[in-house]
Amino acid sequence: MAKPNYSFEKRQREIAKKKKQDEKDARKREAREAAQAAKSGETPERPASE
Repeated sequence: MAKPNYSFEKRQREIAKKKKQDEKDARKREAREAAQAAKSGETPERPASE
């Protein structure tokens, strides 16, 4: 029976945790930019979907 590779498993958990944190930061940044744009009376810069 093969030994489990704990280093690999730990690294995978760290990568998943970092990815989740990056996504959270991106959502926060987007919300902050939208709030700032709303405050200044502008709309967020997004292409119109037609």
